[in-house]
Amino acid sequence: MIIVTGGAGFIGSAFIAKLNQEGIQDILVVDEALSPARKYNLKDRTFLEFVDKGSFLERLSSGQLPQSIEAIVHMGACSSTTETNVQYLTYNNYEYTKTLAEYSLSKGIRFIYASSAATYGDGSQGYADDDAKLDTLKPLNQYGISKHNFDLWAHGNGVLSQITGLKFFNVYGPNEYYKDEMASVAWKAFNAIQATGSFSLFRSHRPDYQNGEQKRDFVYVKDCCSVMWWLLKHPDTNGLFNLGSGHARSWNDLLSVLFSAMKKPWNVSYIDMPLQLRDQYQYFTEAPISKLRSAGYTADIHTLEDGITDYVTSFLLPPLRHW
Repeated sequence: MIIVTGGAGFIGSAFIAKLNQEGIQDILVVDEALSPARKYNLKDRTFLEFVDKGSFLERLSSGQLPQSIEAIVHMGACSSTTETNVQYLTYNNYEYTKTLAEYSLSKGIRFIYASSAATYGDGSQGYADDDAKLDTLKPLNQYGISKHNFDLWAHGNGVLSQITGLKFFNVYGPNEYYKDEMASVAWKAFNAIQATGSFSLFRSHRPDYQNGEQKRDFVYVKDCCSVMWWLLKHPDTNGLFNLGSGHARSWNDLLSVLFSAMKKPWNVSYIDMPLQLRDQYQYFTEAPISKLRSAGYTADIHTLEDGITDYVTSFLLPPLRHW
C-alpha cells in the first residue's frame, strides 16, 4: 500500500494519476473534507479509500493502519504563502509532517515529503539543495518558515539520510484548478486570455530587470510526478532535492508560449506591484538539479515550450480535463 496525503490536491492527485498509470491501485488517500473542485481531481482515479486527515492521525496513533504500507508520500500541507497564522502553519506543515516521519522511521516505511523552494527566501544564499547549508537560509514568509523548520528538524536529528524532501519550485499543470490565488500564473493567464484576450504582469521595480523579465523556474507537474515515482523505486536515495526544470525563464517567456499555444496574439500590460509585496518579491529563482541527476535520475524534463503547450492543448482548451 502507498499512502498519499494531500491526495485530492494538485500534486497529490496528479501523483495518484501517475501511480494508476504504473498499475498501482493499492492507495490510501488522505486529505481534508473535499470541496466539489478537489473531489473532481479524484473522479477517474482508482484507490482503496479516502480518509480525512484528522481520522488518519487517529488511526496512526491507535495502531489501526495496515501492515502492508510501503511508502507515505506526504504532499498535504497549507500551501498559502500569504497565511500568517503561525499556530495553524506549525501544526499543518511542521507537527503533522514530523508525526508521519517518526511513524515511517519506526516502521521502516519509505517517507517522501514536500518541502518548498520558499525555504530559500530571497535567494541571496543561492538555491543549492545542500543539507549542510540549511542553517544559512532565511525564508521570507511564514509558509516558508514552517517548511524550513521541518527540514531543520530532520537534518538536526540525523534523519534526512533516511527520508526524502522535495523542494518544489513553480509547479504548473492539470488538477491545480481549485487553487484560486495560489494557482500558477499559467492557469490564471489562460483564463484571463480566454475571457479578455489579455493579461497583466507586475512591472519591474529594479533597474536591472525589464518589465516581465523577472525569472522563475517553471516545472510541469508531470515531471514532478516522474521524479516522485523514480524516488519511490529508489528507496536508498534520500536527503533534500530541488524539483524544478533547472532553467529560469521569464514571465514574458511564459506568456509568449501561452499565447502561442492558445493561438492568440500577444497582449500583455504591466502594472505596479503592490507595496506590501515588493520587499518579499523574488526577481530570480532557479533550481540546480545536479544533485538529482547525480543520484541517477536521467529522464528528460519538459522545456517551458513543451510543458505549457501540452498543458494547454491536452488539458485546458475546452473541455477542461483533469489528469
